Amino acid sequence: MAISGKLTKKLVENLGAGRHGDGNGLYLVVDPSGARRWIVRVVVKGQKNKNGGPLRTDFGLGGADVVSLHQARERALEYRRMAKQGLHPRFHAPREIPTFEEVAGQVHIDRMPTWKNEKHGQQWINTLRSYAFPKIGRMPIDGIGQPEVLMCLSPIWTEKHETARRLAQRIKVVLDVAKSKGFREGENPVTAIREGQVLPKVRAKVKHHSAMRWQDVPEFYADLSKRRSMAAKALMFTCLTGSRTGEVLGMRWAELDFDEKVWTCPEARMKTGEEHRVPLTAEMLSIVEPLRALGSEIVFEGQKRHKPLSNMAMLMQLRRMGLESVTVHGFRSTFRDWASEAANVPREIAEMSLSHRVGSDVERAYARSDLLDKRRDLMERWSQVVTSG
Repeated sequence: MAISGKLTKKLVENLGAGRHGDGNGLYLVVDPSGARRWIVRVVVKGQKNKNGGPLRTDFGLGGADVVSLHQARERALEYRRMAKQGLHPRFHAPREIPTFEEVAGQVHIDRMPTWKNEKHGQQWINTLRSYAFPKIGRMPIDGIGQPEVLMCLSPIWTEKHETARRLAQRIKVVLDVAKSKGFREGENPVTAIREGQVLPKVRAKVKHHSAMRWQDVPEFYADLSKRRSMAAKALMFTCLTGSRTGEVLGMRWAELDFDEKVWTCPEARMKTGEEHRVPLTAEMLSIVEPLRALGSEIVFEGQKRHKPLSNMAMLMQLRRMGLESVTVHGFRSTFRDWASEAANVPREIAEMSLSHRVGSDVERAYARSDLLDKRRDLMERWSQVVTSG
């Protein structure tokens, strides 16, 4: 069968709405909107439709703006050859191999429901956009091996090691998914690079969040309590509870039980993925109760109605107070130091107060209590220390 037909490139570009035959089952379909696409009709040898007649089937070959007339004829010829051999093109046609970027985008969409929050989902795809897509994004997924992966990892392996480590993990996931869908074969190149120790070992330095000495907190808190901004109030509450920034800023009124004096932070905002109860002291309640009058859905409302403060709001409050070396997260360390050095409480109580997991999976399975009453006593003592200035 020769690759020829009735249509020309000029006709393909100018024909009006309708179905225009090129011959041998190939048609150009022009929609009323002007969109143009190719279809091929084949009769599969030896196969019958549900009425017992010849199995006649249409297949789309792509848009005419992407697939040229010559390419459409080649694809149509391939489909007709399979049909003449009794092979159904839907099951035997060669699959078009997607690019790395296309597979990564689909993986991101498929996993959206599993992200802890929207920010984590964006971080996942943004890492690939920044360091992988510019180099291998347009490459067919089956053509990516160790050299291509190293193109992405090597430039940042020592300078931005933690980012490179996460990038490697995300590239591995994309390639694993591609293999599961039949687009790749063989070992994952990321695994081969790791096991072969192709990249140099990097000793990552543990970076601790800069923390204030617990002895200095009373003076700091006394200064902070004089300030009227919402960021100052959120920072006061954070300092007292030892909670994480996202846990505090996302707090809603429905999470607060004023009768039981408990704040229940839902699992969606917790780093551990588990619901966490925080005992509320009188000082904590004195911060949040006046804010009910604002009528917002969010306890610490930002500039937009019913929206929380920016993640940077509390840090900027510290900077306005002249504290350049202290971080908001560092107050968790401050509380933990005090609990060890001055409060002398059992380790599990201090760790649970910071919503850290304590013990092995088996130990946690048997230790069902979150020690709320004992933690309430500890938080009362901490509030007394903090407000003693």
